Amino acid sequence: MKPGGLQKRRFLKKAITTSGKAFALDLVVLSLTAFLFLTSAYPVQGAAVPTSLSAEEIQTLGAKMYREGLLPSGEPIQAYVSGDVPVNGTSFACVSCHLRSGLGSIEAQVKTPPTNGRILYQPREPFIKGSEFVPSFHNYAVDFPVRPAYTDETLANLILTGDDPTGRSVLKVMPRYDIDQEDMAILIAYLKTLSDEPSPGVSEDAFKFATVVVEGTDQKKIDSMLAPLAYGIRRKNSMVNAAANNDREARMSYNMLGPDLMKKKFLMKVWTLKGPSTAWRAQLEEYYRADPVFVLLAGISDNDWEPVHRFCEDYKIPDILPIVDYPDLSDNDWYTLYFSRGVRQEGEAAARYLNGMADLFTGRPIVQVIRDNRKARALADGFRQTWDAAGHEPAIEVVLTENEPLTADRLIRINSDQKPAALLIWDDASSLDAITALGQEKDHPGLVLASGTYFGQAIRTVPEQLRSLLYFTYPYRLPGEDARYDTMIRRVLRGRAPAAFDAKVLRQAYITNELLAKALKDMRGEYYRDFFLDTIDMMEDAYYPLYERVSFGPGQRYISKGCFIVQLGKGENPQLERRSDWVVQ
Repeated sequence: MKPGGLQKRRFLKKAITTSGKAFALDLVVLSLTAFLFLTSAYPVQGAAVPTSLSAEEIQTLGAKMYREGLLPSGEPIQAYVSGDVPVNGTSFACVSCHLRSGLGSIEAQVKTPPTNGRILYQPREPFIKGSEFVPSFHNYAVDFPVRPAYTDETLANLILTGDDPTGRSVLKVMPRYDIDQEDMAILIAYLKTLSDEPSPGVSEDAFKFATVVVEGTDQKKIDSMLAPLAYGIRRKNSMVNAAANNDREARMSYNMLGPDLMKKKFLMKVWTLKGPSTAWRAQLEEYYRADPVFVLLAGISDNDWEPVHRFCEDYKIPDILPIVDYPDLSDNDWYTLYFSRGVRQEGEAAARYLNGMADLFTGRPIVQVIRDNRKARALADGFRQTWDAAGHEPAIEVVLTENEPLTADRLIRINSDQKPAALLIWDDASSLDAITALGQEKDHPGLVLASGTYFGQAIRTVPEQLRSLLYFTYPYRLPGEDARYDTMIRRVLRGRAPAAFDAKVLRQAYITNELLAKALKDMRGEYYRDFFLDTIDMMEDAYYPLYERVSFGPGQRYISKGCFIVQLGKGENPQLERRSDWVVQ
């Protein structure tokens, strides 16, 4: 708002209350005042992007305004809520409601309309053309009021004053923004590019996907990832074929999916990466040049994934839920959606669990015994960062070389020297004998905590006399509680023996398949990559195999944020038992 603009708005508000015989004259004066206000405070007519700016610069500057609430100068945009209450525009950036794609959001019963130029510059009707009788499309469109198409001038006026082309105010749900003519032109030019060009990998009759497999990965795991993906593709393509040959099936598909999605088949390629990770980028680029895809589904590697992650960022290709232990933990990236923060998340959960009982430690230290390998370092790093962030004294750390045995004498000596309140042992099940010996000592720690995934199946070999002392991080639903999902897993395998597959990887790939189907259904025919990820972000928390809860939210790149702390129960056939709620990141 230009200087004096706020006073002019208050004057207009006061003028509206005028009554009696002078009302008609006041209305004329009011209209003239409004016209002068709009043309002097913000002369939108003829606003143009500076010719000195390239298309790339417009994208960069417009994205900062839209996503971060920052003007091209770097200063925060001045915004106003409830009409005249000033707020910092960085707290009310456009992306927070209209999303990265500009295609609007749905949060519970609150719906925000699209703000991309392609839709803004068309009249809004209470239906989506071609999908008038699709329930999900209808329920979305009918809630938005009818309006004429925007122009550059009426769009600038909406952003500046909060009034849409019909004169309706949106100030109850949207701030107004103080943006000068030149910066407004940049923002509008940027809005015109949002979700404007069709994303690669989508055609009139098909979606193209790929999954990435790193050579050398366990073949059993690869087969376990591919089976649910292949099942989902067969299921979708059989629906397309049935709808083409049966009117009843066609009506059902139309009502469920809409006229566009019901006709599209799924096609998937396997991209195999060979050699060292430094060679993967060139291979990925060659695969993509030969046959561009809409989304990467899953993917699997026993080690690195960062080159794939970076390729997806640079080429703006969503990669949903690769099966990896070491995800790239960038806070700023967008295009790769992981199951969790990987092995590190167990260490973080251990810190949060111990933080809840820190008052009981009475000044005694926490000790981490760390095997010098990637898995143990990730566990220790997760614990260290979370524990330190909670304001505690740093844990004492004892590092074992990769091949150094953890003997009973060594562990007992560590305990005697440090007298820890809690001892964290980031090592595999070869440490079990040493922990058992420690448990027989009179002055053993109050608890010993290890990684359930690092111990693997050996977690069930813990001797009964040690079970009350030894706790484990466990980032999955307990096996007995997950059994109810076995029916759907057997459906995926179609008579093949479950023992030939990795149960965890099967469940992970099944989630990927279900998430893909739901996202495409919810996209209302707007098949843009950013909107694909926006749509996933808007999903309600869900309950799938393997994880206690899968949760979503804008900008969240990890869908499972929790971990249990468990112990092995008593008896000859012990079960894992919870010792915590789902400890959430």
